[in-house]
Amino acid sequence: MRNVLAGAAAGVAATVPMTIVMETLHDRLRGEVQRPLPPREIAEAIAVKFGVHGDLSEREMQNLTLALHVGYSAFTGAVFATIAPRRTARGAVAGALFGLGVWATSYLGWLPVWGVRQPITYDPVARTGLMIAAHAAWGAAAGLILAAAASRP
Repeated sequence: MRNVLAGAAAGVAATVPMTIVMETLHDRLRGEVQRPLPPREIAEAIAVKFGVHGDLSEREMQNLTLALHVGYSAFTGAVFATIAPRRTARGAVAGALFGLGVWATSYLGWLPVWGVRQPITYDPVARTGLMIAAHAAWGAAAGLILAAAASRP
């Protein structure tokens, strides 16, 4: 249970570098009309599905976006903790690969299947690359955090 909680905490902490990567690359995207990043798009789609989109203020939508993104990061971090290596270098590599798996499972799987995000074929290649890089950064950070925690007595 301790590993799962550590993984959830690592997943939450890893949203910081992930968000930095997303925001930095989003500002530099070419060939696309600027639109919200996927966490916001997903939150809006979920709010629509539950029939509450029109009832939410901008602040409430921002809070929902943050809660869903951090919650999913905690969940996937907890899952990763069950298989994460305990060495720092291996943790970073395994984490980055796990992050890519989270991206693939989400963006090629459950998000379009549940109708809360369009398939990635609708996104410009640069936007898809942005999200792949952000998920790899999330995973590497989570892996480093978990490996560092595991090396403590």
